[in-house]
Amino acid sequence: MNYFKTEILKKFNGGRKMSSNYIENLSENIQKYYKILSKDFPEFLNDYIYTPEMQKLEGINQICGGYWRKENIYQDMYSVLRHSVGVALIIWNFTHDKKQTLAGLFHDIASPAFKHCIDFLNGDAEKQESTEEKTLEVIKNSKEIMNLLKRDNIELEEISDYKIYPIADNETPKLSADRLEYTFMNGIYYKKVWDLSIIREIYKNIQVMKNEENTFELGFISVDIAEKFVEGASELWPLWIRSEDTITMYFFAYIIENMYHKRMLTEKDLYQLSEEQIIKKIKSCKDKSIVNIFNEFMNCNEFIECEEEQKDKFCVDRKVKRRYINPITSKGRIYAVSNKAKKKIDEYINTRISKYAYININIV
Repeated sequence: MNYFKTEILKKFNGGRKMSSNYIENLSENIQKYYKILSKDFPEFLNDYIYTPEMQKLEGINQICGGYWRKENIYQDMYSVLRHSVGVALIIWNFTHDKKQTLAGLFHDIASPAFKHCIDFLNGDAEKQESTEEKTLEVIKNSKEIMNLLKRDNIELEEISDYKIYPIADNETPKLSADRLEYTFMNGIYYKKVWDLSIIREIYKNIQVMKNEENTFELGFISVDIAEKFVEGASELWPLWIRSEDTITMYFFAYIIENMYHKRMLTEKDLYQLSEEQIIKKIKSCKDKSIVNIFNEFMNCNEFIECEEEQKDKFCVDRKVKRRYINPITSKGRIYAVSNKAKKKIDEYINTRISKYAYININIV
């Protein structure tokens, strides 16, 4: 067992004895969820999960800032680590390929605190992929991960880009392990659209298929189950483009950029500190204007959509990434074979988004 893993097992859970098997340290519900994704938890994952670069993802929320607002609707901390492990388990279940599974585990390893909020800071609100550019660098600079890869006879290039494996990732609106996992988990944490029994029913109907481009893709055996999946997922899609989420990501980007300029926060901090630690830095910083506007935002519950930019308010452009899924089935794309699913997808695609949205907070 590596040194860091040993220290992790000593440190966490208030002194409670921890298992070296990651899944055994999780809540009963998460264990049940993971066991749906893969009946067996591959033992080789444990050493990789307990590396410093993966462990720091436990302090980053998959919801990108919104979790920390006073009026948040989230039931629990849905960490990037939990998402990454879930993606790895889906890939393992369908491929039993160690390299593809590790590529899935590492796909968000370069995530900074507040995740996609930093994509907004980088001017990448529509694709939200700018932070992924550091994946290779993070893995390459990890002594622990590189030693494990050498032990397992795996080359860096085989696991540093999950986009080379279509089961792990593909273009919207296809179904991939990444897209499937965050849809499942958001349907538990973000808005209750299904429980574990429904997830189990949906998941057991999925298999690897060849799509119209002759590449592998996760698809549904039954049109009825694919409809059920789209029906549940379609309740989530509008939440990811609502004005509250967009403003929240721009706001965190704005605060962080201001603290960069005033040398109260560094880019390095985003990769070394948890979100909770950074929020403490924000709330305790010497610039009271930043503290005041941050506290005001954290308690704000009115998000106003508009067509003209409001110069005197915190107003943002609503160019956002539209996430949705049009899965393949044994009968073809669900959009082409189900009027019910077609209606749900069309309703979302045709949802009009205002040009701007703002909150009644005067900017710093």
